Amino acid sequence: MKLLIRNLARSTAEAELQALFAAHGLVQSCTLVMDKATGDSKGFGFVEMPRQGEAKAAMKSLNGKDVDGSRIRVKKAE
Repeated sequence: MKLLIRNLARSTAEAELQALFAAHGLVQSCTLVMDKATGDSKGFGFVEMPRQGEAKAAMKSLNGKDVDGSRIRVKKAE
């Protein structure tokens, strides 16, 4: 299941995001979307978790959580 993570602090690193989701299960991939011009984070990213139950648990647990001073939003990517 591919999850969309929005409202990330610009300072949040990909490794930090991966560790956050890995606490809930196997993470297949983790990608922050970067601005091509500046190389800075655009404040959102995607996490893929192969087991749907773990992905749903992570989504429920992490949606609205404060990470680096920002309340992140987690939902299923469309």
